[in-house]
Order: sequence, then structure tokens, then C-alpha cells
Amino acid sequence: MARPSDPRSDALAGLLGLSNHTVRKSHYPELAVRLEELEAERNRYKWLFEHAVHGIFQASLEAGMRAANPALARMLGYPDAPALLLSRRDLASLLFEGGEEELLSIAQVLQREQALLGYETRLRRRDGSHIDVVMNLLLRPDEQGVVEGFVADITERKLAQQRLQQLNDQLEQRVAERTNELSEARDAAQAANLSKDKYLAAASHDLLQPLNAARLLISTLRERNLPGSEQQLVERAHQALEGAEELLTDLLDISRLDQAAIKPDLDLYSLDEVLTPLASEFQPVAEAAGLHLRVRSGRLAVRTDLRLLNRILRNFLSNACRYTEHGRILLGARRCGEHLRLEVWDTGRGIAADRLESIFLEFNQLDVGRAADRKGVGLGLAIVERIARILDCQVRVRSWPGRGSVFSIDVPLSAQMPAAPAAVAYAQPVLGDPLPGRRLLVLDNESSIQQSMAALLHQWGCEVVTAADLGEALDGLEGHAPELILADFHLDHGVTGCEVVRDLRAHFGQRIQAVMITADRSEQSRRAMQRLGAPLLNKPVKPGKLRAVLSQLLG
Repeated sequence: MARPSDPRSDALAGLLGLSNHTVRKSHYPELAVRLEELEAERNRYKWLFEHAVHGIFQASLEAGMRAANPALARMLGYPDAPALLLSRRDLASLLFEGGEEELLSIAQVLQREQALLGYETRLRRRDGSHIDVVMNLLLRPDEQGVVEGFVADITERKLAQQRLQQLNDQLEQRVAERTNELSEARDAAQAANLSKDKYLAAASHDLLQPLNAARLLISTLRERNLPGSEQQLVERAHQALEGAEELLTDLLDISRLDQAAIKPDLDLYSLDEVLTPLASEFQPVAEAAGLHLRVRSGRLAVRTDLRLLNRILRNFLSNACRYTEHGRILLGARRCGEHLRLEVWDTGRGIAADRLESIFLEFNQLDVGRAADRKGVGLGLAIVERIARILDCQVRVRSWPGRGSVFSIDVPLSAQMPAAPAAVAYAQPVLGDPLPGRRLLVLDNESSIQQSMAALLHQWGCEVVTAADLGEALDGLEGHAPELILADFHLDHGVTGCEVVRDLRAHFGQRIQAVMITADRSEQSRRAMQRLGAPLLNKPVKPGKLRAVLSQLLG
């Protein structure tokens, strides 16, 4: 007697196309293959779950942990995965440091966003210790309140960040200590009315040497492809060094100006000689700030000290780039009787009329409420005013709040043009990168400077030989002349870099290109380097300026 059929089975068989015995029989092999494939897929995912490097779990927002893999158990110090199947209450008390409050916060985000990615937290291990982790949590759409999570241990990364932060804090502290030492020494020197020229020359050398080494090393790190958090810390160290450098440089300049240690060296210069190098220097600065810099020149000449005049115009341009958020900057000149008025226009925030005079006071900056908003140390325009007095030139400022400002200086106009303008060299672009493969000699009596400079130059693709004196240089060069010498001015035993460069040129019988680097800003050292015919870079060396000079000379 035939067995009565189950209506539900018949209905399911009908839906699957297996409503009669013949059809079912013909589809059994195909179903068997499909079941085997599903079983293989299930085993593969189970194997991945069991052997994953990172922790994986499934949990209910209401009931707690439902499944965990061995990696998560090892990470949290449990003997096996089943030991991790904790209730929601145990999860809050034993695992999450934030307890019930943290779990509620996670649940709210998941219910609102369906996912929580890159969530960093701290978990408690079974032995009571802690680990830092990052989680990706996904709310399952097919099962209400069920979360699948992926966990990675980032404890080592956090420790590395803390170590880098400590190094950065120590570096900032050392810079602050050095700055305080300089201020105290400067006050003592003024009170005692000692020989300020010699004192400041020695102090600047001692202070700027380690700062120069740190600046070069930080610049080498900035050019490397570091993780985001480490790159941010390096950038903070760079900014701290930049602020200390600006403060030291401005303090030294103020001191020398106050004691009349600087005498103007007047000569005849074409307007192109004055403006073209400044345009070349500040064009990339303006572009980086999203500004458009225009330079308007002409066939005119002035009688002035080019170095001191450049110091003034460089300050005008630097302030324009700093305090202009958008728009343009114009560097130009116009005739005013027997003078040529050199002007820097900007479209920045402007200055109120009743505050124009105060901008030339020492350590004064307008509209700066917080230390984080300070840009510079407020000595730039005080230096401008002192240099203008030395040059016997008048500095003017006009401003329109909300529209911009114009800073200008009147320079004596000359009816005679100089014989051979030197600014043509600045206008010639260097095609490609001429530095990789070039052989350079770094001459410095400080091993830290040698190592820092060599690291930066190696990163630019140069072959570098380092030496502290002439003997070491000849030994390291092994009979082959370098293509360029980077020489410190003050070496050991009273020897100068200029003397060693001359000796090396004589030894190899060729005029080797040279760049002089020094923290000594005295007139005596400047004239010695002028006689050598080598460009001068002051310490701490700006890597961008160093690379531009090297590219120009080697290109």
C-alpha cells in the first residue's frame, strides 16, 4: 500500500522542480556535487577563521560573544576560543576598559551607521594587562543585533608613537633651553657692557651648530615616506626648530644692529639684481600658500647695500605670504623724485590705522590671541626699522583693514647703470635634477654636521666625502677632485674653510665650485668669503635653499 505523501515536501519538491520520482532521480548527482561544493566552501571559511593572524569574533549586542577565533584568544591571553564566549555583562566588566558605557556607545553607532571602522580602544587581557587594538565592526543585515568584528593589535605602534613623541618633546625642551640660555647671556652681556661682537659670534656658533645638525636630520626625515602619525610628529619637530631658528637669527641681528656692528657696503645695482633673486626665492613660497606673486621691474639702478636691502624686502615678502590667506602679492618699484620706492603689496587682512606704528616694536604681533596662532617672534619689522636707519632710507606702510597692505622703502636712485648685471644667473632655470651622481666634499669640524649633511645629500642622490680638515679631505678624495665643496667657515686650530678650499683648488689645479656655510655673521667673515667668490649660506641651513644653490652651481 502506498505511503501518503507529505504536502509540504511535495510543495518544496515542486518548487525545486523535483515533483516526481524520475526528476528527483535525474537531479541527485547534480545536487550531490552542489552540496560537496558548499561543504568545501564552508570548510575553507572555517580554516581561514581558525588560522587568521588577526582576531575575529561574532557577538550579539544583547547576549554577548557568540564565536571567536584562536588568534583573538591568544591576543587576550585566554587558553582557547571557547573561553572567550563571555556574556554581555562579562564583556563590559572583563574585556572593555570603558565598561558598559563604551559598549552602549558602540551599539549606538552600529545601529545608526551599520558599521564602525578604524575604532581604536584598549582591551583588558585575562592577566589584567592591557593592549591597544583597532577594530572594524559590521552589523549583520540578515540577523538583527549580531555584530561581526575584526581586531588588530596596535600596541607596538602606540609605543613607537609614544617614543617618538618623547623624543620630540625632549627636542623642543632642548631648543627652549638653548633659547633661554641665549636670552640670559644677551642680557648679561648688555648689562656688563662686554665685547658683544666676539661674544655673540661665539654664542651664535655654539647655539646654531646643534640646531643646524637637527634641522638637516629633520629635513631628511621629512623627505621620506613615513606613516601618517610619524610624519605629523616629524612636522611638529620641524616647526619647533624653525621657530627657534627664526628667534635666534633675529636676536643676533637685533644685537648687532643695536651695537652698530654692521656698516653699509654701498654699491651700484640694477633693479633686476635686486628683485630677480627675491622673485626666485618667494615664488614657490607664495604658490605653496595658494597665492599669486607678480614682480614688476624695469631698467633702473640704485645705490645701496644689496645684502641689507634684501633683508628688508625679504621681510616684507615673508610677512605678505604669512598674513595673506588668498589673493595676490606684488613686488614692484616706482620713481619718487631722486629715490626709487620699492613696494610689496598684498591682499591680506590689513592693519588698523591706530596700530600701524606699533608693528615696528620688538616682540610685537597684531591680532594674535593664542600662542598656537603666532607666526614668527615679532622681531622682523624691528630689524627692518634698524636696517633702514643704517641705510638712511625711509620705510613706509599703508593699510586698508580687510583689503590689504603695502610696505615700501625709498632707495637712492642712480642715473648710472652698473656695467654687468649679476642677476642674469638667477633667471636661468635649471633643467631636470642635476644632483644625483654628483661627487661632493663636506668640510666641517663637527662630526654631527658631517653626518647630518651626508644623510641629506645621500638622499638627494649625491656621492659624499666628509672631512674635518685638509688632510682628511685629501685622504678621502683619493686623488679625485670633488665637483663641489660644502665648507664650514670656522674649522679647528684657527683654520678657515676658505683657506682649505684654496688649498684644494691649488692641489687639483682647477677652480672647484664651493659653497661656504657659517654661523658667523661678521663683516670680516663675509668679506673673506666674497674674496673666495663662493655663495654664502648661514646656519642653520635651509634645505630648500641649499638644494637650489647646489642645483644652480652644478646645473
